[in-house]
Amino acid sequence: MRDYVVLVGNDINNIVAGKSWEDLLKDLTEHLLISVDFPKDKPFPLAYEEIYFKGLGTSGSFDERVVKKFVASHVSDIQSSTIHKRLMELSCENILTTNYDLSLESVVSSNTKSLKNNGYIKESLYNLFRYHEVGHKKIWHIHGSANAYQSITLGYEHYSGYLQHMRSYVVTGTKDTYKSRSFSPLTKRFKEDKVEHLSWVDMFFTKDVHILGLSLDFNENDLWWLLTFRQKSMHTKRLLIFNQVYYYIPKTYVDRSKSKLDLLKSVGVQVVEIDNSQLDKLGYYNRAIDQISAKYT
Repeated sequence: MRDYVVLVGNDINNIVAGKSWEDLLKDLTEHLLISVDFPKDKPFPLAYEEIYFKGLGTSGSFDERVVKKFVASHVSDIQSSTIHKRLMELSCENILTTNYDLSLESVVSSNTKSLKNNGYIKESLYNLFRYHEVGHKKIWHIHGSANAYQSITLGYEHYSGYLQHMRSYVVTGTKDTYKSRSFSPLTKRFKEDKVEHLSWVDMFFTKDVHILGLSLDFNENDLWWLLTFRQKSMHTKRLLIFNQVYYYIPKTYVDRSKSKLDLLKSVGVQVVEIDNSQLDKLGYYNRAIDQISAKYT
């Protein structure tokens, strides 16, 4: 039986009433005394850079840390729900999340502010190795954590730098990137059966991955690159990859998501449609988690 991981996105936080991501952006621009429009055709990583440069325009001493601290403070108010609890009760050891908040950890820990980065490499800016250990779970914050605000990945430049580090780790090796250790390419370690799972990236090649509550829009260039490279590696590099990647989506969203789903299928992802016609959001996530759990019992 293959081990598995779950990758969860921000929609699991929408079960409990609270401020939305749109509310955060509105509050942020008001806090910075600037005006920024957020139409759907404006990729957020670039919109973030617009926020940054307009902030510079209002004050020559503007510091990007102000923005990241504001975001960290906002997401710290997010409360865990029964879905967070159910995710933490799954039999898998690892949960990956694009969320910055610590609501998964708060299911087990009453003092999330004291959580330490247990990653093999102690990163300050990027998140290839960053995780918290609570109970019997490792929670990997792949886009940064609220308790390390500099790690919060928002802008185009940060995403691009992150992808550069990710590609080095997977394709060329890290060489002198880290003081404590140089990693040979993941592709080489995979062929030699020497994958240590020190990074969340490793798991996309070795464990079943269930993606839940994540819109996975085309701004997520790090994840799209990883899925694309994984699929190409099965052919061009002849990697014997046997794990599966699953993407869960409510059936009522399928038609409007055709472009994304077509691309996911082309890179080897199995799309799992959940009939949500008689379900609210809570019911949808309970049904999806039931299906994941049933595969490994």
